[in-house]
Amino acid sequence: MNKWLPLSLSLLLALPGPILRLLEIHPSAPVMALVAGTAILAASFLLLWACDVAQMDIPQSLALAVVAFIAVLPEYAVDMYFTWMAGQHPESSYAHYAIANMTGANRLLIGVAWAAVAGLFWLKTRNRVTLAPERRTEVLFLGLATAYAMLVPIKGSLTWYDGMVLVGLYVWYIRLAGKRPCEECELHGTADLIGSLPKNRRRAATIALFLFAAGVILACAEPFSESLVASGKIFGVDEFLLVQWLAPIASEAPEFIVAIMFVLRGDAATALGSLLSAKLNQWTLLVGMIPWVYAVSSGGLSPIPLDHFQMQEVLLTAAQSLLAVAMLAGLTLGPRAAAVLFVLFVGQLVSPLFLAEAHIGIPPSQAHPFFSALYLASFTVLAFHRRREILELRRGFTI
Repeated sequence: MNKWLPLSLSLLLALPGPILRLLEIHPSAPVMALVAGTAILAASFLLLWACDVAQMDIPQSLALAVVAFIAVLPEYAVDMYFTWMAGQHPESSYAHYAIANMTGANRLLIGVAWAAVAGLFWLKTRNRVTLAPERRTEVLFLGLATAYAMLVPIKGSLTWYDGMVLVGLYVWYIRLAGKRPCEECELHGTADLIGSLPKNRRRAATIALFLFAAGVILACAEPFSESLVASGKIFGVDEFLLVQWLAPIASEAPEFIVAIMFVLRGDAATALGSLLSAKLNQWTLLVGMIPWVYAVSSGGLSPIPLDHFQMQEVLLTAAQSLLAVAMLAGLTLGPRAAAVLFVLFVGQLVSPLFLAEAHIGIPPSQAHPFFSALYLASFTVLAFHRRREILELRRGFTI
């Protein structure tokens, strides 16, 4: 029975959020944010287990596309809710929240998750994390998506055709990745327990988990998002910061925890590979869907309204991604690179708060441009020294 405890606990924790929504019970904003956020977190674990087991029963090319999308459904649900509301209420701050959630999720993946995997693996084994050669495809397409994303702050808009390019890059990647030789699916923990069930029961359980988790996430996306914003106003905390960092933590935590478990088992390549795929997914599909959801919601093809601050956020996120691609061009990530990614992440996170309190004559608004320039300068130096490895990424088109 203890083996099924994580599954049972996740199911129980996922229930209160949708029950409150269905019964139209409206507790205070902080309580609702906690309950709905916990439900999304629990549902995220259920999705991860179901995604792992599903790969036993569907073709690899389909698994890559479907499972990758479903695994990040929590992040999509929250971000697409903000984007949809931005189209319905263009005078509101919803567009800013959508960009905050997207940029926060992307920067957390690299600055915290990638860094943690490489750092912990070094502490455990004194070795660098080394990816398989076929992972060059993910690094290549992350680089292509990042290079295109740099154009968004340069031209000052995120439009429908930007969405087409980014989603198109992901579709192209899926077509290439689907040609890889099929590998035997290796399950661990709760996913292994579900996978050991007889075929019909396993498939039924997988479908049930997908439907239940998706229902919980969709039911809780709105109350969690709105309660998070309202909680910021109640406690006097910048709601933009809550949306940017707290919301992604709830949706990214399960994937991060699973990655750390792989590292502790000595399989850091799988951990970093999964986080690389998640970053590529979010930097293409998630960003690419934002202008299209906004277009449908607003009833036109006008760009989602973003101000100068939002463009700085996109530039900072793209600059971080560029540096990460250069670091991973050789398909290996060591402790020094992990330390640089983490220190720069912490620096861009706390420096606006420090400048606001220090009163040294530098406005907090200058912090992000400074760190964007620092990321880009670091990328330029590193790209020069690793130019051969970066050129070798073109082999990702054929692997």
